[in-house]
Formats: sequence, structure tokens, C-alpha cells
Amino acid sequence: MFSLLGRELVRGQSQRLTWKARYGFGELDASAPVQVAHGAKSGPTLCLTAAVHGDELNGIEIVRRVMHGIDLNELSGTVIGVPIVNIPGFLRGSRYLPDRRDLNRYFPGDPNGSLASRIAHDFFERIIRHCDQLVDLHTGSFARTNLPQLRADLTDHAIVEMTKGFGAIAVLHSTGADGTLRRAAALAGIPSVTLEAGEPERLQTEEVVQGVKGVESLMSAMGMTPKKFVWRNPQPVFYESQWVRADRGGIFFTDTQLGDVVNAGDILGTVTDPLSNVRTDVIAPVRGRVLGKALNQFVMPGFAAFRLGVETSEEQIAEEPAATAAPDETSSSTESIDEPEQN
Repeated sequence: MFSLLGRELVRGQSQRLTWKARYGFGELDASAPVQVAHGAKSGPTLCLTAAVHGDELNGIEIVRRVMHGIDLNELSGTVIGVPIVNIPGFLRGSRYLPDRRDLNRYFPGDPNGSLASRIAHDFFERIIRHCDQLVDLHTGSFARTNLPQLRADLTDHAIVEMTKGFGAIAVLHSTGADGTLRRAAALAGIPSVTLEAGEPERLQTEEVVQGVKGVESLMSAMGMTPKKFVWRNPQPVFYESQWVRADRGGIFFTDTQLGDVVNAGDILGTVTDPLSNVRTDVIAPVRGRVLGKALNQFVMPGFAAFRLGVETSEEQIAEEPAATAAPDETSSSTESIDEPEQN
């Protein structure tokens, strides 16, 4: 018997439950669907969460495909899928809660704190505490797109082992910003990763397919399903990454693709002054792989246009990494519209 949100499921049963986010506005309170697949066989509990940022859509479709692709008779354990955590943000096409706070900076929450803290606390205690492992699904933010990749604390052995289940999907080391769902879960003893894929405000088939394959591969590695996965390429691991910024403002264009391996000195994109027509190149400062990039747009000086991952050798992987976050993963909850806020 598996209990969640006041309901009990017997083995081999699937149910759609409801988590009501208590906003304090009566009928305006939002109810988020929670899908639970309780397998016919015993095993671990895997949680999938998406749209903690309401404008990030790819994760919603990843959760849908994974949940509806489960064969309960073959499933060992339980999968909990919450496709849209931030319902008000989703309905408004916004990253934020109605008070413009970023929900993913307030976990595990506080029952007596701000609106965001109370919502985070309720969700964490009533759902996340039931997880043995957690995959939190995101995309890039602020007109940026990300190569399908995992954000994971590679100083935690259990999380390292979890990342291996995703096959060839790239891994970027970061402990995660304070208040993120991933970090709060990890601190609570629940191995957790963030799966980033694509850009906000769009549904992208290729990114969704890769995300589904990664999650299903993890389920296989956890012993939850009998399906086997074969990955043609090794999993790239990055303990370091570097933002490449535009020195001047103007019209930003790039033909550089996600996943490209670039060398120091390569031209990644251009910024052209719309009045003087003077063009400035955006140059790669190091050799690395393009993990994230800005979409073509108008930019200001200092704009973070590309994120390059510096690949780590097998010898370095065997060594324990320094317990530091990636360069842009800070513990500050300060928001800024000209910086690529981390999920």
C-alpha cells in the first residue's frame, strides 16, 4: 500500500491526485494534478517535477510521456509525476508566482514565511518527502536555450551514481543555489538532479524525446523497469563552466549550435550596433562545449551569451571534485533580468 495526499494506492494501480497550493484566495487557490503510478512489484519511489517555473514547458510534456508510457505490471516501485507545480505561473505564462517571487528559491519552505515559502513548504512536506530520488525538469530562462543536461552535485556519491543512469546526457557539476528544489531535496537525503532541456515558452520535440529517454534510462538503472538502454556515446562530465559575455550592446546573432565543441579564439556570434553598423565578435575564451546560449535578440554590454562547459578527463572524474558550485550558481536569491538566472 502506498499513501500520498491522503489517498492509498494498492500495487498495480495508477491514480490522479490533486495537490492544492494554498494561496489564501478561496476559489482562486490553484490545484495541481499529481499522477501516481504504483507498480505491481516493490521498489523505490521516483519523483518527477516540472514547471516549477511556469513558462518552462518541455518538462510538462516529458512528465506526460513518461507517466503514460509506464506498464504497471512491469513497474517495480512508484513514480510520482507533477507536470505543473507552479499552476498560477503557467496560466499567466510567467516564470514567477503571483507575487513575482521565484518558487525555486524558497525550498524547503517555511509554514510561517512568505507566500512562496508557505507554498514551497507544503509541496515539499506533502510530496517531496515521499521521494527516494527526484528529477526536477527545467529549461533555459530569459530567451536562452540549454543543451539537454543534468545539473548535479558531484561531491555527493549517491547523486553521482544517479547521474550515471541517464546514459549519455551531459552532466554539469553544481551544488545548486540556496532554495532550489534540487538542493533542498539533496540536503534532506534525497538524491536529486535538475534536467535542463531547451528554451522557455516552447514545446520542442527533440529536447522532449531526449528528456524522456534519459528519465526512462534512469528508471531502468534503478531497477524499476526491465527495459534496457544502449547509448552510443560516453557521458560528458563538466566540473567547470564559463560564461562568454558580449562586450558591446546591439543586435546579437549566432549560428553556433548547442553541443558544438569550440576552441579558444573561435567566433561564437556577433553583436552589431543598429545605428553605426559596427560589428563586434563574441569570442570563445577557452576550449569547451556549448551547453547553453542566448537566442538571437537585442543585448546590452556584459550580456551572458554562451555557457561553455570545460570537459573533465576520466582521471579527473576519478578524483573527488572541489565542493564548490559552478561559477554562476550563487547562494543569493537576488533576481536580475539581465542575468541568466539559474534553475
